[in-house]
Amino acid sequence: MSRLLPFLLGLLILAAGAKEAPRRPNFVIILADDMGYGDAGCYGGTALKTPHLDRLAAGGMRFTDFHSSGNVCSPTRAGLLTGRYQYRSGVDAVVNADPAVPAHHSGLQPEEFTFAEALKAKGYRVGLMGKWHVGYDRKYNPTHQGFDVFRGFVSGNIDYQSHFDRMGEFDWWHDLEKVREEGYSTHLITKHALGFIEAHKHEPFCLYVAHEAVHAPWQGPDDPAVRGPGATKGRGRSPKDALPAMMSAMDEGVGRIVAKLEELDLDERTLVFFFSDNGPAGGSAGPLRGRKGSNWEGGHRVPGIAWWPGTIKAGVVTDQLAISLDLMPTMLELAGASADPARPLDGVSLVPLLRRGEPLGNRRLFWNHKAMRDGRWKLILHGKGGGDPVGLYDLSKDIGERDNLAEEFPERVEKMKKALKAWSGDVTSKVTVQPGVEAFQKGKW
Repeated sequence: MSRLLPFLLGLLILAAGAKEAPRRPNFVIILADDMGYGDAGCYGGTALKTPHLDRLAAGGMRFTDFHSSGNVCSPTRAGLLTGRYQYRSGVDAVVNADPAVPAHHSGLQPEEFTFAEALKAKGYRVGLMGKWHVGYDRKYNPTHQGFDVFRGFVSGNIDYQSHFDRMGEFDWWHDLEKVREEGYSTHLITKHALGFIEAHKHEPFCLYVAHEAVHAPWQGPDDPAVRGPGATKGRGRSPKDALPAMMSAMDEGVGRIVAKLEELDLDERTLVFFFSDNGPAGGSAGPLRGRKGSNWEGGHRVPGIAWWPGTIKAGVVTDQLAISLDLMPTMLELAGASADPARPLDGVSLVPLLRRGEPLGNRRLFWNHKAMRDGRWKLILHGKGGGDPVGLYDLSKDIGERDNLAEEFPERVEKMKKALKAWSGDVTSKVTVQPGVEAFQKGKW
């Protein structure tokens, strides 16, 4: 008995230690489409109601200087998935719905390494509900890029009711097969997100919720189809008329996801991150200059909210400069996963900021070979007809990019231009080949 007692005590100590060991968190990445910096109430918006997003921000960390890596859909998604500037993967422009356009035949190539693949290797279940838009061909399907489950569409946008894309192709998928499923796309995305959480509540999971909202066509839940057999042709209603209902549907979906996490006692074990893929098409950029497709701040500075009760303090507002490329290294660090050594990540982990409020330090970020940030400074280069050929702005004082300081600080301009050129050379030095585009251009498609 004297020998057995220490042994039993040892087992109890080991059991207690195992119980206290931190569990790898779940991840829910919610991506809005074409939602502007000024659309949410927590960012000063008044035209649209976003009570659930506002609650998310009040319970977590709201970023005032968060950016998408692109200013249009596909590039940002390629950057998010790989944690690398999209120019490296060759998905640096919109993957076009029209088969007559070369970019239609591009996609995220199999050799690219996604956060889904990294997390799956660590035992995570990984799902995508919603928009893919980094490849139309089946070989680019999300299930070939680490996702266990895919429910959604591969195009840039579909009719919210009929699920036809702008070229008249039906586009609603369950993994590798097209399926008919009635319902408003925003509601369906939320429905499948909730089902995924319920199905994997007892194991680590990563859920990528890629909403179509609030992208055109402008349709609320009660509006008719504008594409597909028997539909009324057009783009739906005007943004002003349709956006309130479109935003409400997405906002309510965010609220339902959060409520499901709380119901299952997963809220303190789950990092939720919400952001938009680029600036607004129909909504508001708030105080920012420019909109979707622009290298001005309004094209890529977007709402960014991190929520993780018990880990992220409630009601924190941070002005730290961050970008969507940071999400992959953040998830990998928290999951104990690794990136592909052959494809080093361009983002940085946000873990020190989220957990302890530690600053990220001075950062340089880049967009489209035409713009960059160096801390508080923004450099933007324009082609013909773009106003001043060179713009330099101190965003700590001039968030609207109105006061061009290029002539006042010529040395800083030259320093930043040199950095931008060096970065451009780096990201284009070894671009992943797009065989579909090459075949199409040679007439072999």
